[in-house]
Amino acid sequence: MKKVIVVAGPTAVGKTALSIELAKKYQGEVINGDSMQVYQHLDIGTAKITTEEMQGVVHHLLDIRSINEGFSVADFKQLAGECIEQIHNRSHLPIIVGGTGLYLQALLEDFQLGQANESSEQSNKIRQEYQLYSQQYGKKALWQLLASKDPLAADKIHFNNERKVIRALEVWQLTNRSIFDPAVKPQKSYDDFSIALTCEREKLYERINQRVLMMVEQGLLEEAKFVLDHPDTQAAKGIGYKELVPYFDGQCSLDEAISSIQQNSRRYAKRQLTWFRNRMEMHWYDFFQAPDQKAQLFQALDDWLEQ
Repeated sequence: MKKVIVVAGPTAVGKTALSIELAKKYQGEVINGDSMQVYQHLDIGTAKITTEEMQGVVHHLLDIRSINEGFSVADFKQLAGECIEQIHNRSHLPIIVGGTGLYLQALLEDFQLGQANESSEQSNKIRQEYQLYSQQYGKKALWQLLASKDPLAADKIHFNNERKVIRALEVWQLTNRSIFDPAVKPQKSYDDFSIALTCEREKLYERINQRVLMMVEQGLLEEAKFVLDHPDTQAAKGIGYKELVPYFDGQCSLDEAISSIQQNSRRYAKRQLTWFRNRMEMHWYDFFQAPDQKAQLFQALDDWLEQ
C-alpha cells in the first residue's frame, strides 16, 4: 500500500506548521483535509494557509470550489486519492493535513457511505415517503427529523441538501445505523502514519480565543458578509460566519458575536479530539508540554519509511 502521512487534531493546535516541517524534511506535498478550505475566498475564517506560510511546499485541494458549489465526503475521497497517486508518481510523500475527521477516515479506510440497497423496492418506498414529508413540512423539518434519529449525519449534511438528507434517513430506517457508521469495519486503503496533535485543554482554548481575535483584526467581518450573502450554502454554516448573523442584524454586539465564535470553536475542538480518539488510530503528540516529542516523531517516521 502507498504510504501517506496524516497530520490531524483540533483547530489552532499547530497542524500547519508541522506539515510544512514534515514536507521539507521528507520531500512531501500537502493535501488539504479541511472541509471548508476547499472554498475560494474563505481564507480568514478557515485559517487557510498563506502563500508565505507554504514556504514553497506544493499544496492540493485548496480553493477548488466556489462558495455556491457543494463538496462531499465522496468528492474528497476521490480527489485526494487522485492526488496521492500523482504525488507518489513524482516520488514524493503525500501529507494530508486537516481537522475534518470524517474526510480523513473515509480516505484512509475503504469507507462505504451508506450500507442500504438503493435499488430495492423497500428503499424506493421509503424515499417516496420522505419526499412527501419534505413537500408537506419543508426541508428544514425533514433535516430536523434526521437530527432526531441520526445526529451524526445531521451534523454533516446541510438541511438544504434534500437528496442526502433523505438518503441518510433511508439508511437509518433500513439498517438502524448512521450512514456514516458502517456495520462492517473498513479495510485500510493506505499505509498511513497518522499524527494527532493535542495540548492541555486550557492552553488550547487560549490559543483558539486568540486566533478568533486575530481573525477579526485580519478582516473576518468583511469575509463573513460575503459568505452570508449566500445563506443556503455549506459555507454559511461554518463557525466564524454563522455567529455574525445576529450582529449584522443588530441583535447583538460585536463582542457578543466574537464570544460566540470563540465558544463554538472551543466546542468544535472538543468534538474533533473526541473523534480522533474514538474513531481513528493515531500517534498522539503534545509539542507544547513536551517539545522533545518532535525528535521522537521524526525517529518514528524514519523507521516507518524504512519498512
